[in-house]
Amino acid sequence: MLIDTYGRVATDLRVSLTDRCNLRCTYCMPEEGLQWLAKPDLLTDDEIVRLVDIAVRLLGIEEVRFTGGEPLLRPGLVGIVERVTALAPRPRTSLTTNGIGLKRTAAALKAAGLDRVNVSLDTLRPDVFKTLTRRDRHKDVIEGLEAAHAAGLTPVKINSVLMPGLNEDEAPDLLAWAIEYGYEQRFIEQMPLDAQHGWKREGMVTAGDILASLRTRFDLTPESADERGSAPAERWLVDGGPHRVGVIASVTRPFCAACDRTRLTADGQIRTCLFATEETDLRGALRSGASDEEIARIWKLAMWGKKAGAGLDDPSFVQPDRPMSAIGG
Repeated sequence: MLIDTYGRVATDLRVSLTDRCNLRCTYCMPEEGLQWLAKPDLLTDDEIVRLVDIAVRLLGIEEVRFTGGEPLLRPGLVGIVERVTALAPRPRTSLTTNGIGLKRTAAALKAAGLDRVNVSLDTLRPDVFKTLTRRDRHKDVIEGLEAAHAAGLTPVKINSVLMPGLNEDEAPDLLAWAIEYGYEQRFIEQMPLDAQHGWKREGMVTAGDILASLRTRFDLTPESADERGSAPAERWLVDGGPHRVGVIASVTRPFCAACDRTRLTADGQIRTCLFATEETDLRGALRSGASDEEIARIWKLAMWGKKAGAGLDDPSFVQPDRPMSAIGG
């Protein structure tokens, strides 16, 4: 069991498969990209599967989400998914993606056992998409969403970040569009995980802003705390249901007290929090011949030291050195 000193138990593992991405979203990385990890530093497919197996078999992990960077850029992705879904006990599996490669891979991922996907889409306007991502790939994301839905990778969840002066007015349109096509819409407050450290608390679109915008068109009824559980998104029934909309308010409404996540980076480091400034090395233990039990012990010690919360509104908050592309969203 992965338990910390506050009694929280991690049952959800986020696995970053690569730090690379084929978009250059303004809230994540600079236009010229980043210094990518060298191939020898990345975990191999076998190492990823072994670590997930240890997590599932010895540490109580019940759900595995594959992230990046952009996980669809990982050459062995389908094989990794197939091997992870064959583990006993079988974990629930999902994947967070920008959607560009989904048209090509959705059916194969479903056949490999993947349960569902989260797709990032911040705007319905191709020109705004190009401005936000610095790439002209809006049509590819839309087609990827359609392919995921057709393949049965459901519920297909859409993650949207609203930025001042660009797409902050699109919340009602995005939700209406998601409902029309059978997707579940979620909005995420912009977080301080950009490589250029340009995030400013006073300039972000908050959960309150998003909800106020949505209520200009929809009636929202909040879910109960019991229904939410440890999920990061607060959810509301839209116009009485059955459709729902979620808001992940990491900055203004932190949910650290209920966090059940642990994170494995693409180069084999354990992070107990997305905003952690410290990591624990599992790659070194793997490559030095450590047993499964020893690796599990190292992982447990890392989890035991997890801090109470991120403290994003605290003036003393220190932004992590790694951008989101390197540690997984």
